[in-house]
Amino acid sequence: MDLKVKYATIIVRDMDVSIKFYREVMGFEIDSQYNPQPGIVITLMKGKGEAMLELIKDTIHESGFYSVGMEVEDLDAALQELKAKGAKITMGPVPITVGSLAFLEDPNGVRIALIQHN
Repeated sequence: MDLKVKYATIIVRDMDVSIKFYREVMGFEIDSQYNPQPGIVITLMKGKGEAMLELIKDTIHESGFYSVGMEVEDLDAALQELKAKGAKITMGPVPITVGSLAFLEDPNGVRIALIQHN
């Protein structure tokens, strides 16, 4: 199983203010933006390297750090392997705009998103 850190997900209060900060202060650029459902806006910000910041504005979650996203080639196989090693899977695979997504937690309760892109 090859895991590649792809995203650090941050829930934001104000998308415009957050984009301005990450562009003007941190030097990131907008990679893409999505509105997967009403009330949810996702902006992917890219800096140097392959990993991106995923900024999410919604009405459900409190602002702050949300998860580390890791890309996998075969989500089902990765979940089987992780379960066999005792990982705590908190959400099974679900379809998303760009592929499939599942969550697990590390021993500290940090959310890890596993993403298989289409």
